[in-house]
Amino acid sequence: MELEIFGKNLEVSEAIQTYIQKKIGRLARYLSRLSEAKVEIHEEKTKSPQHRFTVQVTLNCKGTLLRGEEKGENIYVAVDAVAEVLTRQIERYKGKLYKKGRGVSLARQASVSEEVTAGEDAEALPKVVKVKRFAVKPMSVPEAVEQMELLGHDFFLFVNADNDRLNLLYRRESDDYGLIEPELA
Repeated sequence: MELEIFGKNLEVSEAIQTYIQKKIGRLARYLSRLSEAKVEIHEEKTKSPQHRFTVQVTLNCKGTLLRGEEKGENIYVAVDAVAEVLTRQIERYKGKLYKKGRGVSLARQASVSEEVTAGEDAEALPKVVKVKRFAVKPMSVPEAVEQMELLGHDFFLFVNADNDRLNLLYRRESDDYGLIEPELA
């Protein structure tokens, strides 16, 4: 497993890197197909010491992404919390894979969506402040729903395996799902 550790607003010491490798490395025991893990650590200047450090981990398991984000008063507490969250997600994911192998259809599975965050500049015009790129693989709508749920997102961009076109899946207020199938004008 390839492990990347990034720090924002802080230096990641050797002791912290070793601790993260130990905690996140354990997750590879549960997922044999785990190929890479990205760990982002952010330090924020907040009044609440319980939310000072944010640790976000993204696991790539042969195209399926699992993501967890937790906050803590120190990096070690946040890493422990995110490791617990990811362990629960892995158990849920593996349970669904087990059911899928036994003939039970998956109601939800999806791939990573492009996340664009907009901000405002001095002229109050929105601008793109973050761009994420990801590989899009063909999948069915139920697989896309499952992947979206695993990521915890409200929308998901994927290539529909039925028609080889980009589709956008989104969560409606009624907790149902909507699907946008774009057509060229």
